[in-house]
Amino acid sequence: MLARGMALARLRKKRKRIDKVKTIIVTAMAVMFAAVFLLPIILTFTNSFMSASEISANYGSIFATTDKGGKVFVSKTVNLKLIPDMITFAQYYTVLFKSPEYLFKFWNSVIDVAPIVVVQLGVATLAAYGFARYDGKLKRAIFFAYIIIMLMPYQVTLVPNFLVSRSLGLYGSAWSILLPGFFSPFAVYLLTKFMKRIPTEVMEAASIDGANEWMIFTRICMPLCKGGLASIAILVFFDYWNMVEQPLILLPDSDKHPLSVFLSKINTGEISLAFAVAVIYLVPPLLIFLYGEDYLVEGISYQGGIKG
Repeated sequence: MLARGMALARLRKKRKRIDKVKTIIVTAMAVMFAAVFLLPIILTFTNSFMSASEISANYGSIFATTDKGGKVFVSKTVNLKLIPDMITFAQYYTVLFKSPEYLFKFWNSVIDVAPIVVVQLGVATLAAYGFARYDGKLKRAIFFAYIIIMLMPYQVTLVPNFLVSRSLGLYGSAWSILLPGFFSPFAVYLLTKFMKRIPTEVMEAASIDGANEWMIFTRICMPLCKGGLASIAILVFFDYWNMVEQPLILLPDSDKHPLSVFLSKINTGEISLAFAVAVIYLVPPLLIFLYGEDYLVEGISYQGGIKG
């Protein structure tokens, strides 16, 4: 019995060592992947404090162009530096005070994205309630059409949007961006699936107690869908905050372009400002993600219904 007990003790110690080794390996892999994913953000933040000459020396070969405007072959190795030789705030000073066009483009992004998020959620809540609450052949056909449109890449619908906006006289105005965003099927689809997980018994009990449709919608569905609404709002914000094709096609006036278009068209003369502008552009989505992370996880993982 004593020998058996000692053998069991050695076996437990061996298993503990194996578990520790597994934990160390998994942790090391997680740290490695986290470092790989965070490296671009860290490089962008640290390089935003470099001087213009240092940035051009390190990354100028990437953006070099020929006399005809074509790209040249990068013949030398690009120097990725985490720590600047000399820390300077000249880039931020230029972006914030000497070049107001970048701030104008930043506010163009805010003006374009904020109404889309608010109105798209408002339209989605009403449409999703109708899809989730009622059934019928017409409803299923319309919802199937929503799915088909949602699965199409935006590049497919970009030409019809261009033709429609031009025929309505909206081409070149912010409405050519806002109206397609207001009625995007993405939020309707996700919120419909979320509402369908709410037990029908809850709504039936409310109807028996005398609640009308508006009371059921506002006092039962909306509170239960709070996590889903928050997660959808975050996803919609990220989607339209990074839009590039829509403004390029539908807004010929570059003064109306959001900041995302500038970041997609960096040229040789703007390398020194690119990192500072990118950091400023990264702040709103980063703050929204950090503030709404719990809501995002809850909206994705919560299966609907009433929590016990």
